Amino acid sequence: MSNFIDNLKVSLHKGFIDQEYNKTGIYKPKLLVNNAKKGENVLNTLLDELDSCDSFIFSVAFITESGLATLKSHFLDLKRKGVKGRILTSTFLNFNQPKVFKELMKIENVEVRTTILEGFHSKGYIFNQRNHYSLIVGSSNLTAHALKVNYEWNVKLTSHENGEIVNHFNNQFEEVWNDALPLNEEWIETYEKRYTPLVQSKALDQVIELPSQYSTNSIEEALKIKPNKMQEAALQGIQAIRDAGANKGLIISATGTGKTYLSAFDVRRFVPKRMLFVVHREQILQKAKEDFKKILGGVDADFGILSGTSKQTNAKYLFATIQTISKGETLAQFDSKEFDYILIDEVHKAGAQSYQKVIDYFNPDFLIGMTATPERTDDFNIFELFDYNIAYEIRLQEALEEDMLCPFHYFGVTDLEYNGEMIDETAVLAKLVTEERVNHILEKIHYYGFSGEKVKGLMFCSRKEEAMKLADAFNEKGLRTVALVGDHNQDERERRVKQLEEGLLDYIITVDIFNEGIDIPSVNQVVMLRQTQSSIIFIQQLGRGLRKHLTKDFVTIIDFIGNYKNNYLIPIALSGDKSQNKDNIRRYIKDTSYIKGVSTINFEEIAKKQIFKAINNSNLTALKVLKEAFVELKNRIGRTPYLYDFVTNHSIDPEVIVDKYTNYYQFLIKLKEDIPLLTKYQNSALTMLSTEILNGKRKHEIILLDLLLKQESVKYDYFIENLIHFNCPIDEEILSSVLRVFNLEFFTQGYKEKFGNQPIIILKDDGTFTFNDMVRASLLDNTYFNFLVTDVIKSAKEKSKLYESEELLTLYQKYSRKDACKLLNWTNDESSTVYGYKTKHGTCPIFVTYHKNEDVESSIDYAEEFLSPEVLKWSTRSNRTLESREVKTIIASKEKGIDLHIFVKKDNDEGTDFYYLGKATPDKNNIEQAIMEDGKGKKLPVVHMNLVMENPLENKLYNYIVNGTDD
Repeated sequence: MSNFIDNLKVSLHKGFIDQEYNKTGIYKPKLLVNNAKKGENVLNTLLDELDSCDSFIFSVAFITESGLATLKSHFLDLKRKGVKGRILTSTFLNFNQPKVFKELMKIENVEVRTTILEGFHSKGYIFNQRNHYSLIVGSSNLTAHALKVNYEWNVKLTSHENGEIVNHFNNQFEEVWNDALPLNEEWIETYEKRYTPLVQSKALDQVIELPSQYSTNSIEEALKIKPNKMQEAALQGIQAIRDAGANKGLIISATGTGKTYLSAFDVRRFVPKRMLFVVHREQILQKAKEDFKKILGGVDADFGILSGTSKQTNAKYLFATIQTISKGETLAQFDSKEFDYILIDEVHKAGAQSYQKVIDYFNPDFLIGMTATPERTDDFNIFELFDYNIAYEIRLQEALEEDMLCPFHYFGVTDLEYNGEMIDETAVLAKLVTEERVNHILEKIHYYGFSGEKVKGLMFCSRKEEAMKLADAFNEKGLRTVALVGDHNQDERERRVKQLEEGLLDYIITVDIFNEGIDIPSVNQVVMLRQTQSSIIFIQQLGRGLRKHLTKDFVTIIDFIGNYKNNYLIPIALSGDKSQNKDNIRRYIKDTSYIKGVSTINFEEIAKKQIFKAINNSNLTALKVLKEAFVELKNRIGRTPYLYDFVTNHSIDPEVIVDKYTNYYQFLIKLKEDIPLLTKYQNSALTMLSTEILNGKRKHEIILLDLLLKQESVKYDYFIENLIHFNCPIDEEILSSVLRVFNLEFFTQGYKEKFGNQPIIILKDDGTFTFNDMVRASLLDNTYFNFLVTDVIKSAKEKSKLYESEELLTLYQKYSRKDACKLLNWTNDESSTVYGYKTKHGTCPIFVTYHKNEDVESSIDYAEEFLSPEVLKWSTRSNRTLESREVKTIIASKEKGIDLHIFVKKDNDEGTDFYYLGKATPDKNNIEQAIMEDGKGKKLPVVHMNLVMENPLENKLYNYIVNGTDD
């Protein structure tokens, strides 16, 4: 407790007295705002406090369903831990809709009351933590916009339990709470009868459909309709392609972003004599035709449909199904130059013979293709089909940021345990449709709910029989559901979709037939009852609910996560990250701030653990995986990709490839690519640069290499000038370390042999740097070697942006023991003997594996844990006493000028790299010698001490490391 009070005093001094105070603390007052550019929002802090509290109270005037949805999975996890809370709210201005009170009733561990206090307008959140209170007070109500998007000011304060301010808040809360009315069904029923909304639903401002006054066909009215921001940018991209002389263009646009309107705007600009619009499903045609009418105007006869049921072949603007237009007798009715503008919807299907037949037959002035998912696994290159002309690309994250899609709240929920085992890939049908699982599904979809008055849901499951049996089971429970599978014809599908839209059905349960090509804007809940087979299909299914509609403010996505090997694809799909870097994927589970707008991503704690398990067990660097990414990128850019292409196209992290194959040249050989040969030494030199420089962790080496690629030699002083320009530290130890890396003296003998036993760069007696003779000759004589080296340096420059130039080590980035030796300017790589810690060259890196394996030897199973985000309880090696020289050195590190650097990884599944958590100082009041037993029962001395962190850990990383992923 004394540590807490001391830290609180430091925090308050810095926060309220002197911002230049040279001490910092985790509890300093903080202004909370929503800042999309920095990935900051009020919600993140609120959730951090909520997830770690012992109890909580909210006093908020306004609550929306969407705001409540952001907390629902967290409330459920707190219930599992036995944590309860109270929410005090109101009926002020009739803002709170009756349905939100019904949603509040679902949260069993939260007691809710409504105040009768006139003008109740408070916005405060108080959390009872283990040894203190946290308060968030300001302008944010419990709405998704207030917590994530709106310009809000909130102050976060920390108080001891005896503090006057927190007691004042608590007393005020209790005073109003005691006079407030408990929330119950009877109260809600009464409120619903007298409720008159005074605040219009946000959904009314979000509808992407065009206003009804534009339903007329007149050209004059049509021309009044203007493209939105995305469409304008896309139109400029298409025109730029035409201006460059191209006659083909590809639009990559997330589902629901208005691709049909976009194409209509471009047709209006192009003014074709005749246009052909090709789709793969008849039910899309009528909607596409009506959308074009709105944008183009003109007489009805100009717009016609060519399908199995309609043959309006003379229309100026012809909308055709691929099934009909591809028939030989149909094509024969048209001249190859009949249409000067042809548009293919869902063009990723264009590898099929029917599409190829149509594309080969016609010769338009301009061909445009539209898709949300151009990446294919069928070996057909969509990009090549359009001569690599990508006119415009907008993916899910950007579309959400631009407010083009309906916001979503994704919930990764826990699937049912059956006889103590969770559902997995091998689950037989009988397990998937048991009464227990049906009830479990019903419980989750009820708890997480939907936006709007009635549920209009799509459920995706793994097999036809499951869909049929689940539909029957849900119907017996009172829902109105129907199964739709591949066996059902088009008329049946359209009839059922219409029933869903009209409120005659609650759910359509399907397998894969609705992954794409179906437009049901009113869908307000998407339920995934199957394992994620691919990130493409995952996004397609999620996208079924992302179209805006008057009846909903958001869409609820409920993903049942079992014990599936492919669970690691979920964070990959949601983030859009294709790096295959396990650390990146783990971070997307604990930090979901990459999702923009009011959308949120939430995982129940057990579901989260299932995903971590899948990440740990997956082989993301299997040749098959890397080859697929290579081919995908090669298809996109139309040539063999190199490391920098992977970086700039947000594909595989180059380090992932190099870690497995030592350099990219070896990877290309493995793929049997036709490339020029390198000599043995050139391969070794490339390996050194790839394994040591590519990661970008120190800019000094990159800057020197970049200079030497442009000129034969670089003067020492000129190198220093460049380091200063890039804000790099330039003391003698760092410069010596850089030189020892390039002349290989830093490395062990094994690495020297691997790197060719020759210095890469030498410092000559005249004070100039130059490549060694073999490297210089190779760069001059072998253009391919030169290209590969340049590729490494360009990629390293880009990766170095993740690291602070001014610091030796960047907080919260990951480093190996070898990295630490290098970046702390040790003379040699001593990583093999560092083990848990080692003091050398005025530094002592301390490496902690937080959750040790059960089979770890007792003699090295030290007691190490975070007592708080600012205090790490740490243990020395066994058989050490307070009199041991290495222990005395660490205890006196501050006086001796030795920096203790703390590196922590959650467990050994995270590989060889550790998070860098900054410097620490021993707390001399908390050092003790103790006894531990080794595996043979022998008693050994050990020293425990508290290390006080210079930078208290950020909450997300703290919770991730401390809580782990296993029960």
